[in-house]
Amino acid sequence: MTPTLLAALLCVAAAPARASPAMPDPNAYLEEIEGDRALAFARAENARSLPVLQNDPRYAGLYADALAIVTARDRIPGVDFAGDRTLRSFWQDADHVRGVWRSATPDDYRKPEPAWRTLLDLDALAKAEKANWVWKGAACLPPADRLCLVQLSDGGKDAVTVREFDASTGTFPAGGFVSPQSKQDAAWLDADTLLIGRDWGPGTLTDSSYPYILKAWTRGTPLSAASEVFRGSRTDVTAAPMVLRDADGRVAAALAVRAVSFFESEYHLLTDKGPVKLPLPLKSTIQGLVDGQLVFTLEQDWDARGLKTGDLAAYDLATLKADPAAARPQLILRPDASQSIEQAAATRDRLVVALYENVKGAVLSFRHGPAGWTASKLDLPKEASIGIASASHDDDRLILGVTGFLTPNTQWLADAGSGAREVLKTMPARFDASKHVVEQFWATSRDGTRVPYFVVRPKDLKFDGQAPTLLYAYGGFQVSQTPAYSGAVGKLWLERGGVYVVANIRGGGEFGPAWHNAGLKLNRQKVYDDFFAVSEDLIARKITSPRRLGIMGGSNGGLLMGVALTQRPELYHAIVIQVPLFDMLGFTHIGAGASWVGEYGDPADPAERAVLESYSPYQNLRAGRPYPEVYIETSTKDDRVHPAHARKAAARLKAFGYPYLYYENIDGGHAAAANLNETAKRLALEYAYLIRKLMD
Repeated sequence: MTPTLLAALLCVAAAPARASPAMPDPNAYLEEIEGDRALAFARAENARSLPVLQNDPRYAGLYADALAIVTARDRIPGVDFAGDRTLRSFWQDADHVRGVWRSATPDDYRKPEPAWRTLLDLDALAKAEKANWVWKGAACLPPADRLCLVQLSDGGKDAVTVREFDASTGTFPAGGFVSPQSKQDAAWLDADTLLIGRDWGPGTLTDSSYPYILKAWTRGTPLSAASEVFRGSRTDVTAAPMVLRDADGRVAAALAVRAVSFFESEYHLLTDKGPVKLPLPLKSTIQGLVDGQLVFTLEQDWDARGLKTGDLAAYDLATLKADPAAARPQLILRPDASQSIEQAAATRDRLVVALYENVKGAVLSFRHGPAGWTASKLDLPKEASIGIASASHDDDRLILGVTGFLTPNTQWLADAGSGAREVLKTMPARFDASKHVVEQFWATSRDGTRVPYFVVRPKDLKFDGQAPTLLYAYGGFQVSQTPAYSGAVGKLWLERGGVYVVANIRGGGEFGPAWHNAGLKLNRQKVYDDFFAVSEDLIARKITSPRRLGIMGGSNGGLLMGVALTQRPELYHAIVIQVPLFDMLGFTHIGAGASWVGEYGDPADPAERAVLESYSPYQNLRAGRPYPEVYIETSTKDDRVHPAHARKAAARLKAFGYPYLYYENIDGGHAAAANLNETAKRLALEYAYLIRKLMD
């Protein structure tokens, strides 16, 4: 680095946060995701930082333990109901680090060693095609689920290649649908027609880099011959197809979902006469179709219809299609202030809802009839997180996941109609949890709001402030942090005497949309105040102290880590900053950043810019501050947040002369890991850093 560039870095970093045309960002070259200078920077940082952590005598053991956990063959497979009366699963292990898509009958799946039938071996495909394929999922055509649209990513990017796959033969059929790499979304209309949004050429992506034009594509015709059925605006976030089907797989409605912002969407019914906008509020989410009822949740009050934020309601779809203006919705469920609807899913005849109360889960089953909706509660474990993994459209069966911080995952088969249930699989313990306890505490934030958090600690903990403690949080996009079993956290941290904490700060969804809305845009500082309140409460309870307190967060949580670094560095001795946002005055032109204006605000708006300026970590890094040595990690292939944020954070820390560690995975996407070996490496690096900083 030249003295001139170093001086420019120091000058810009010390200057007021507001951007100036006379003072361009000297680190702007790091925004070229695979530019030569940017990659040279990343490789140099890797060469400097990796030996520090990998030469630690504990690293090899951490990596071995992490690899054993993530590749363990006795993990519980994630399974989905398929129309051919099988359960399908995408699986990764030591022999299939990229993964294998497979199926088994329900009866065979109950056995300790099911006889799996391979549908698609991704490792073999990647080898044969000399491609770095990463699985991004498959969308199959009901009711048979034989024809599928498989999404394959180069190295973990959000941009994918879509290829038609025949699950009955295990082949990509000759002449089948193939849509080249793009950020795209496709849905089956029928066996010979797709609704698809993708990059159609220059000017056809939004400012957020997603499609806004949907077309109908007929089998046997080139992609260029697809006919337009819906057009949004370049200023939207995206437009995507949605096809609603009845229990027998017949199309009930084809929709275009126009996301005008990240949290605001219009729903347009696609008809022969053109799109018809449905009378739903912008902040509403369609959850599915049950007995002809279009089920949706509300993320805002709808005074004109007597509905509130967080409500679950439904329209009669036939009435809505016949006369949208005259149709009236019916309330199904109104959670109270301590509750949130985490999931909703439809079986053949039931609406199933995962309802949480004070961050603890339960499952309700709703039936629609002439008198409206009636509910029953499934008899499932208490004081646990419960997730709906899959819902059958052939009957009312559900696959549920039940977990807790110290309770290994169990997989349940339940019937939403009869209430019958059974445990299908139980994961073996990955660590000794007998010496630990889980507690829930509440901290008081700056504005008086009570904020819950979970502590996982040794039963014999001495409350002297000396416990190495790792605090994790996210705080954004209405994503809830519910209790979950992590073999890696248990084996690599808890068994070594560490304390693990998860904070349920505002911005998340733990108490419904209102909890999220409380931390949006101009109120963003409340999210960070909540996090600091939890940190201070841990210290006040003498569970830990600033010398022993470390924090971790990724993506939006990585931004949280950057704010903690710049606003309250005296509270922490270790900070793991994973695939972060960091430059909040420039985020709208980096990666998919323009799509997140609904969460953070717009730097072009004076009032919102002032708030962004107040906390943007990149602009608020200063000389002479008590910053701990941080560990930053990102991925070159992350085309969502973009590695530029992490790179620029490292460059500015370097300019000030602060110690830091940095690792950029050349592959991996937004998860920073493209396969299980890379996942194990990431975990080992993180915990080697944390142990060095908090336990030594």
